[in-house]
Amino acid sequence: MSCDPDVLKQVPLFALLDDDEVALLAGKVELKNYAPRQRIYKIGEPGGRAYVVVSGKARVTTVDEDKQEVVVDEPTAGDFFGFASMLQQTPHETGATALEETVCVEVDRDDIFELIQRKPHAGMDMLSVLGRQYHAAHQLVRGRSMRNINEVIEEEATFGERIADAVAKFGGSWTFIIAFGVTLVVYASINVFLKGAAWDPYPFILLNLFLSMLASVQAPVIMMSQNRQDTKDRLRGELDFDVNKRAEAEIQGVAGKLHELAEKIEDLEELVRERR
Repeated sequence: MSCDPDVLKQVPLFALLDDDEVALLAGKVELKNYAPRQRIYKIGEPGGRAYVVVSGKARVTTVDEDKQEVVVDEPTAGDFFGFASMLQQTPHETGATALEETVCVEVDRDDIFELIQRKPHAGMDMLSVLGRQYHAAHQLVRGRSMRNINEVIEEEATFGERIADAVAKFGGSWTFIIAFGVTLVVYASINVFLKGAAWDPYPFILLNLFLSMLASVQAPVIMMSQNRQDTKDRLRGELDFDVNKRAEAEIQGVAGKLHELAEKIEDLEELVRERR
């Protein structure tokens, strides 16, 4: 299905193109309609085409090292996806599915190449828009990668572990020490005052029994909390290592893409000079 030039003018990616450039591109690209939950492309498919959302909403996902599906983006009207694989001519590293009735402009690599050949300045305009989108996506990824470790730990805590933490927290506070000390003083004072009628006369054998029982229960609970603290420290270390590893991979990827982008810009500049 051919595309109306007026549709392309509403897309931010092509907003800087003039009427002739838009008309040329409209004659090359196609307009695709997708039903809800219909697959647009899957991971591993040839990345010869990219997509710009005209209306509706899509979901772009990938699979992490744990074989879990991760939502990368949910592009809506004006957003685009699949351009990295299209420009690099590599298989798609993500999959895309329509979440609702969605209309997309399907862009082929040859379409962009022919547009740049005929209208070199159009390439620079599109690169400017892509650059802004890239920086915005980078900021989003960096914000999402900052996971709250405490929230992750609390989500994985069992009911027993929460009780152990609460007991250890209260047992190691001044509130417990003061309350426990006041209770002992009051207990001993009452039994001393009652003398022969006391239910636990000096040396307070019943009190010693209760204290022994309390210590025998409290000690393993505190050890459980300490073990949980060790688990927290290990989890924090693993998350820190994972973040550092991902950051290193992203930096290497960004460096490679910047190098490729610099080469493409040099090629465009050379093409512009030849046209002039």
